[in-house]
Amino acid sequence: MEIRTIRAETVTDTVERLYKELNYCIGEDIKKALGDSRNREESPVGRAVLAQLIENNNIAAEEQVPICQDTGMAVLFVEYGERVVIDGSFKEAVEEGVRRAYIGGYLRKSVVSDPVFDRVNTKDNTPAIIYTDIVEGDRIKILAGCKGFGSENMSAIKMLTPSAGIEGVKEFVLNTVRYAGSNPCPPIVVGIGIGGTFEKAAQLAKKATLRPIDRKNGDPRYAELENELLREINKMGFGPAGLGGSTTALGVNIETFPTHIAGMPVAVNICCHAARHKEAVI
Repeated sequence: MEIRTIRAETVTDTVERLYKELNYCIGEDIKKALGDSRNREESPVGRAVLAQLIENNNIAAEEQVPICQDTGMAVLFVEYGERVVIDGSFKEAVEEGVRRAYIGGYLRKSVVSDPVFDRVNTKDNTPAIIYTDIVEGDRIKILAGCKGFGSENMSAIKMLTPSAGIEGVKEFVLNTVRYAGSNPCPPIVVGIGIGGTFEKAAQLAKKATLRPIDRKNGDPRYAELENELLREINKMGFGPAGLGGSTTALGVNIETFPTHIAGMPVAVNICCHAARHKEAVI
């Protein structure tokens, strides 16, 4: 079996580029959704807010400055080919890429070293959160995202039992969004993880927020559920910036995983409109 060697510096350069790009440039899926929503929005205030968001995103891309002042915590989903080796530490290569992006790209450093007691800023936005799957092949695929905490703080998980059924899932998701209200800077993207275990559901929900909102779940049942939940969320009327209107959410993405016969974990990860994500294959 032929093994491919990738330089650690290549990983670092790729991660640095991804984090600068995703903080400066809104995704094409979100850009289109904002434009479409502005054209449909019935509230004059809502239309004005959406127009401002679009203008903000255009300026950020043109001037290469962050879309938002909260440049988030770095989260990466990595598919690591089984026939790949790195000439160094993969984790350190990723961390160095994040470090260079946040320092050199003038991105806000928001990570503190201890969550409860010291809460001292690490000053380079590391450590990153890295999820790794070993897959076939000789490539490394990196899906990079950064999550601000205005929306992260509004996320939730619930260990439903199978008897709750689909109605229980819908009730929990809608109640979570309703409770969040205007706090996560709507219009939002809602990532939902169903199945697995406690921690797997949350991981699925986070990954769901990084999926383009114009790419529906491959199972038509879940694709329809995504559409239904989006309609119901937009009926809540929070609107852009929470100032009223029919555009509370731009998209709802669901990811699933097999689970135990006695459980049905459901996690909801709420994301602001920026839904910053970029991917690369090395």
